[in-house]
Amino acid sequence: MEPSPATRGSETTRLVSPRDRSSAGGGLRLKSLFTEPSEPLSEEPKLEGMAFHHCHKDPMPQSGLSPERLQARRQLCAACAVCVIFMAGEVVGGYLAHSLAIMTDAAHLLADVGSMMGSLFSLWLSTRPATRTMTFGWHRSETLGALASVVSLWMVTGILLYLAFIRLLHSDYHIEGGAMLLTASIAVCANMLMAFVLHQAGPPHSHGSRGTEYAPLEEGHGYPLENTSVRAAFVHVLGDLLQSLGVLAASVLIYFKPQYKVADPISTFLFSICALGSTAPTLRDVLRILMEGAPRSVGFEPVRDTLLSVPGVRATHDLHLWALTLTYHVASAHLAIDSTADPEAVLAEASSRLYSRFGFSSCTLQVERYQPEMAQCLRCREPQA
Repeated sequence: MEPSPATRGSETTRLVSPRDRSSAGGGLRLKSLFTEPSEPLSEEPKLEGMAFHHCHKDPMPQSGLSPERLQARRQLCAACAVCVIFMAGEVVGGYLAHSLAIMTDAAHLLADVGSMMGSLFSLWLSTRPATRTMTFGWHRSETLGALASVVSLWMVTGILLYLAFIRLLHSDYHIEGGAMLLTASIAVCANMLMAFVLHQAGPPHSHGSRGTEYAPLEEGHGYPLENTSVRAAFVHVLGDLLQSLGVLAASVLIYFKPQYKVADPISTFLFSICALGSTAPTLRDVLRILMEGAPRSVGFEPVRDTLLSVPGVRATHDLHLWALTLTYHVASAHLAIDSTADPEAVLAEASSRLYSRFGFSSCTLQVERYQPEMAQCLRCREPQA
């Protein structure tokens, strides 16, 4: 019952042929399935849409970046340019104002630039074709880029928290309230502009009876693509925006009440903690992907029940759900069918249902004849909840 390596899925759907089985009495063999028959087949009734799922999900292979990833690259390039310009302005303004809060905001912008450059690199890397070593291609480089973005923010924030603590202990510093107020105002505008550029919004597009929970997440179905790198950069910028608002409030207080200059390190301390908390959702999703966990939007039981509802399927086992990126979901399973069922028709119908109801980017299904001993097989049991 153990699946072969070929059943782990690929960038396109593979319909795995059942193993030829012959009985002791002789003669009973399941019909072999091939992606392309070696000789013309006789005319037989076929399920509607079967040709679409015959071998590959997409009719033609796509080269380069998909439209959604091209949009992500444009967003990241525009936000990176804005970030570099205003980061330079904040460095100058923070130096003139002698403000640690302004300099910390500039440091966060520097971390943003680094993370977005890394995300752009990972988007380029993900266009490289699959190889015999990297059989899935380089899609997961996007997830690694998001992880690097989160880690960089944590490192920079740790340094800033240390410097803020030092300023709370010592008060031998002077802050230019006017320069700090002007620079903080510009920083707020810059972060709002970057957040607008990176923001991904759009109406949800659902499939099936479960609303938006199982809407397809890739290949452009009217649903906004949640590119992992852009999402991480957007969360990064939201954290910076919160800090910029705090710095602006502190600069207003210091401008009118210079004796309250302690507001500078306090604002740095408080809003750095908020920035750390803003990375939690992205970090959770990245860890789920790297640990080969099932996608958050796809449940094990609904997928299992969908496969069992296909006519001719008696049981399923070795059902695996995982993701290469936040939006590239993969499924593989063994289908145990009745001896009278048509394996080709079962494969076509099961694949069609998985694509239409859950939006998988790749599905690999293996068909085998149902055996009564499967019910007692330990390796065929479902995983624990």
